[in-house]
Amino acid sequence: MASIPLNLYDTFRRGQFEGTQIDFETPGGNGIKAAFVTSVYTPNQNLHDFWADAEANEVSGTGYVAGGNVMSNGTVTVDGAGVVTVDLDDPATWTQDASGFADARRVILYHDTGTAATSPVIGYSDAFASDQGNVNGDIFISIAATGLITSAR
Repeated sequence: MASIPLNLYDTFRRGQFEGTQIDFETPGGNGIKAAFVTSVYTPNQNLHDFWADAEANEVSGTGYVAGGNVMSNGTVTVDGAGVVTVDLDDPATWTQDASGFADARRVILYHDTGTAATSPVIGYSDAFASDQGNVNGDIFISIAATGLITSAR
């Protein structure tokens, strides 16, 4: 699968400047996770702030763990031109299973604190043009070679 373009939630962007930052290198809690939701979930970039806003629309099936997969090894770098890049390892592959899921439409990244109502959402991807899943084969997402989030001066 191609790398996912990420649409950032406004509450995440605002929080990075207002004292509720997410530390991508040592996030604490259960880490940064990638979770799949169905087409029933309609993102609201301005109002959705926690995983609880999307959790009810999460996919389910064999080979999928509720809450999604952890993305590890976060790094934050600044290059000589002042470009800040946030990067994480791709989450583990969701392995093919005939009893798996076939209705994933979006990927949501969030910081899992252990409680959906306090786990801030970071961004989502609308990269899937149709429902995807692990019923007919492995499914994975990959982060762009340029990083998860890139911000110029």
